[in-house]
Amino acid sequence: MNNKKLIRYGVPILLIFLLYFSVKGIYNNMVAKEESVAAQWAQVENVYQRKYDLIPNLVSVAKKYAEFEQETLTKVVEARSKATSVNIDARNLTPEQLQRFEQAQGQLNTSLGRLIATFERYPDLKANEQYKQLMDELSGSENRISVERRKYNEVVRDYNTYIRKFPQNLFAGVFNFQSKPLFSADEEAAGGKVDVEKLFDK
Repeated sequence: MNNKKLIRYGVPILLIFLLYFSVKGIYNNMVAKEESVAAQWAQVENVYQRKYDLIPNLVSVAKKYAEFEQETLTKVVEARSKATSVNIDARNLTPEQLQRFEQAQGQLNTSLGRLIATFERYPDLKANEQYKQLMDELSGSENRISVERRKYNEVVRDYNTYIRKFPQNLFAGVFNFQSKPLFSADEEAAGGKVDVEKLFDK
Protein backbone atom coordinates (compact mmCIF):
# COMPACT_ATOMS: atom_id res chain seq x y z
CA MET A 1 0.00 0.00 0.00
CA ASN A 2 2.77 2.38 0.89
CA ASN A 3 4.56 1.60 -2.36
CA LYS A 4 1.43 2.33 -4.36
CA LYS A 5 0.98 5.67 -2.60
CA LEU A 6 4.62 6.49 -3.22
CA ILE A 7 4.23 5.77 -6.91
CA ARG A 8 0.89 7.56 -7.08
CA TYR A 9 2.10 10.77 -5.48
CA GLY A 10 5.84 10.54 -5.87
CA VAL A 11 5.97 10.21 -9.66
CA PRO A 12 3.84 13.31 -10.38
CA ILE A 13 5.85 15.33 -7.85
CA LEU A 14 9.09 14.16 -9.46
CA LEU A 15 7.79 15.10 -12.91
CA ILE A 16 6.77 18.53 -11.63
CA PHE A 17 10.26 19.09 -10.24
CA LEU A 18 11.87 17.93 -13.49
CA LEU A 19 9.63 20.25 -15.49
CA TYR A 20 10.34 23.13 -13.13
CA PHE A 21 14.11 22.79 -13.39
CA SER A 22 13.95 22.29 -17.16
CA VAL A 23 11.88 25.43 -17.66
CA LYS A 24 14.07 27.32 -15.20
CA GLY A 25 17.20 26.34 -17.13
CA ILE A 26 15.68 27.33 -20.46
CA TYR A 27 14.44 30.66 -19.08
CA ASN A 28 17.78 31.51 -17.48
CA ASN A 29 19.63 30.67 -20.70
CA MET A 30 17.31 32.94 -22.69
CA VAL A 31 17.87 35.73 -20.17
CA ALA A 32 21.65 35.27 -20.33
CA LYS A 33 21.69 35.33 -24.14
CA GLU A 34 19.42 38.39 -24.27
CA GLU A 35 21.72 40.14 -21.79
CA SER A 36 24.66 39.30 -24.08
CA VAL A 37 22.81 41.00 -26.94
CA ALA A 38 22.15 44.07 -24.77
CA ALA A 39 25.78 44.20 -23.65
CA GLN A 40 27.06 43.96 -27.21
CA TRP A 41 24.62 46.64 -28.36
CA ALA A 42 26.09 48.89 -25.66
CA GLN A 43 29.51 48.26 -27.20
CA VAL A 44 28.14 49.20 -30.62
CA GLU A 45 26.79 52.45 -29.19
CA ASN A 46 30.13 53.17 -27.49
CA VAL A 47 32.13 52.94 -30.71
CA TYR A 48 29.61 55.04 -32.59
CA GLN A 49 29.76 57.63 -29.79
CA ARG A 50 33.54 57.76 -30.17
CA LYS A 51 33.00 58.60 -33.83
CA TYR A 52 30.39 61.26 -32.96
CA ASP A 53 32.83 62.86 -30.52
CA LEU A 54 35.47 63.26 -33.21
CA ILE A 55 33.24 65.14 -35.63
CA PRO A 56 32.97 68.47 -33.73
CA ASN A 57 36.76 68.57 -33.46
CA LEU A 58 37.11 67.86 -37.17
CA VAL A 59 34.63 70.62 -38.00
CA SER A 60 36.38 73.00 -35.63
CA VAL A 61 39.73 72.47 -37.36
CA ALA A 62 38.17 72.92 -40.80
CA LYS A 63 36.46 76.17 -39.75
CA LYS A 64 39.85 77.78 -39.25
CA TYR A 65 40.18 77.91 -43.02
CA ALA A 66 38.03 80.88 -44.03
CA GLU A 67 37.37 79.71 -47.57
CA PHE A 68 36.05 76.35 -46.46
CA GLU A 69 32.48 75.48 -47.52
CA GLN A 70 30.22 76.31 -44.58
CA GLU A 71 27.26 74.47 -46.12
CA THR A 72 29.17 71.20 -46.10
CA LEU A 73 30.14 71.69 -42.47
CA THR A 74 26.56 72.50 -41.52
CA LYS A 75 25.23 69.33 -43.15
CA VAL A 76 27.72 67.21 -41.22
CA VAL A 77 26.74 68.87 -37.93
CA GLU A 78 23.04 68.34 -38.68
CA ALA A 79 23.57 64.70 -39.68
CA ARG A 80 25.55 64.07 -36.49
CA SER A 81 22.77 65.63 -34.42
CA LYS A 82 20.19 63.39 -36.07
CA ALA A 83 22.33 60.27 -35.60
CA THR A 84 22.86 60.94 -31.89
CA SER A 85 19.13 61.50 -31.37
CA VAL A 86 18.23 57.93 -32.31
CA ASN A 87 17.83 56.17 -28.95
CA ILE A 88 17.38 52.40 -28.85
CA ASP A 89 16.60 49.98 -26.03
CA ALA A 90 18.48 46.78 -26.88
CA ARG A 91 15.98 44.63 -24.97
CA ASN A 92 13.13 45.91 -27.15
CA LEU A 93 15.08 46.30 -30.38
CA THR A 94 12.88 45.95 -33.46
CA PRO A 95 13.76 45.81 -37.17
CA GLU A 96 12.15 49.23 -37.60
CA GLN A 97 14.30 50.77 -34.85
CA LEU A 98 17.48 49.29 -36.26
CA GLN A 99 16.52 50.51 -39.72
CA ARG A 100 16.09 54.07 -38.38
CA PHE A 101 19.47 53.79 -36.67
CA GLU A 102 21.17 52.59 -39.85
CA GLN A 103 19.47 55.25 -41.96
CA ALA A 104 20.71 57.96 -39.61
CA GLN A 105 24.22 56.50 -39.76
CA GLY A 106 24.00 56.34 -43.54
CA GLN A 107 23.08 60.01 -43.77
CA LEU A 108 25.94 60.91 -41.43
CA ASN A 109 28.39 58.84 -43.47
CA THR A 110 27.23 60.48 -46.69
CA SER A 111 27.72 63.98 -45.25
CA LEU A 112 31.00 63.05 -43.63
CA GLY A 113 32.25 61.45 -46.83
CA ARG A 114 31.50 64.62 -48.80
CA LEU A 115 33.21 66.69 -46.14
CA ILE A 116 36.37 64.59 -46.24
CA ALA A 117 36.35 64.55 -50.03
CA THR A 118 36.42 68.36 -50.10
CA PHE A 119 39.56 68.34 -47.96
CA GLU A 120 41.48 67.37 -51.10
CA ARG A 121 41.15 70.97 -52.28
CA TYR A 122 42.85 72.35 -49.15
CA PRO A 123 46.49 71.22 -48.91
CA ASP A 124 47.11 73.51 -45.92
CA LEU A 125 44.29 71.81 -44.03
CA LYS A 126 45.59 68.36 -44.95
CA ALA A 127 49.01 69.36 -43.65
CA ASN A 128 47.57 70.39 -40.29
CA GLU A 129 48.85 67.99 -37.58
CA GLN A 130 45.64 68.12 -35.56
CA TYR A 131 43.67 67.28 -38.68
CA LYS A 132 45.95 64.33 -39.46
CA GLN A 133 45.50 63.01 -35.95
CA LEU A 134 41.72 63.34 -36.16
CA MET A 135 41.68 61.48 -39.46
CA ASP A 136 43.74 58.67 -37.93
CA GLU A 137 41.33 58.48 -35.01
CA LEU A 138 38.34 58.50 -37.34
CA SER A 139 39.82 55.65 -39.35
CA GLY A 140 40.39 53.70 -36.13
CA SER A 141 36.81 54.39 -35.05
CA GLU A 142 35.45 53.06 -38.34
CA ASN A 143 37.43 49.85 -37.89
CA ARG A 144 36.15 49.41 -34.34
CA ILE A 145 32.59 49.99 -35.54
CA SER A 146 32.96 47.20 -38.10
CA VAL A 147 34.31 44.84 -35.45
CA GLU A 148 31.55 45.57 -32.93
CA ARG A 149 28.82 45.29 -35.56
CA ARG A 150 30.10 41.84 -36.49
CA LYS A 151 30.21 40.81 -32.83
CA TYR A 152 26.67 42.09 -32.36
CA ASN A 153 25.45 40.00 -35.31
CA GLU A 154 27.18 36.94 -33.86
CA VAL A 155 25.51 37.18 -30.43
CA VAL A 156 22.14 37.98 -32.03
CA ARG A 157 22.38 34.92 -34.28
CA ASP A 158 23.20 32.78 -31.24
CA TYR A 159 20.23 34.22 -29.32
CA ASN A 160 17.80 33.96 -32.24
CA THR A 161 18.83 30.37 -32.98
CA TYR A 162 18.44 29.38 -29.34
CA ILE A 163 14.90 30.73 -28.89
CA ARG A 164 13.74 29.15 -32.17
CA LYS A 165 14.93 25.65 -31.27
CA PHE A 166 12.70 23.09 -29.57
CA PRO A 167 11.79 23.12 -26.71
CA GLN A 168 12.88 26.74 -26.14
CA ASN A 169 10.44 27.96 -28.78
CA LEU A 170 7.56 26.70 -26.60
CA PHE A 171 8.54 29.09 -23.83
CA ALA A 172 10.03 32.03 -25.75
CA GLY A 173 6.59 33.41 -26.66
CA VAL A 174 5.22 32.79 -23.17
CA PHE A 175 8.05 34.75 -21.57
CA ASN A 176 8.09 37.37 -24.36
CA PHE A 177 11.52 36.62 -25.80
CA GLN A 178 11.43 38.02 -29.33
CA SER A 179 13.93 37.64 -32.18
CA LYS A 180 16.42 40.50 -32.52
CA PRO A 181 17.28 42.18 -35.85
CA LEU A 182 20.70 41.97 -37.47
CA PHE A 183 22.82 44.69 -39.00
CA SER A 184 22.69 44.50 -42.78
CA ALA A 185 25.65 42.99 -44.60
CA ASP A 186 26.35 46.05 -46.76
CA GLU A 187 27.99 48.26 -44.16
CA GLU A 188 28.70 51.29 -46.33
CA ALA A 189 25.18 51.38 -47.77
CA ALA A 190 23.64 50.80 -44.35
CA GLY A 191 25.66 53.34 -42.45
CA GLY A 192 28.28 50.98 -41.10
CA LYS A 193 31.49 52.51 -42.33
CA VAL A 194 33.15 55.48 -43.99
CA ASP A 195 36.26 54.37 -45.85
CA VAL A 196 38.58 57.12 -44.69
CA GLU A 197 41.57 55.74 -46.55
CA LYS A 198 39.75 56.01 -49.87
CA LEU A 199 38.59 59.53 -49.15
CA PHE A 200 41.82 60.86 -47.78
CA ASP A 201 45.30 60.09 -49.06
CA LYS A 202 47.44 59.99 -45.95
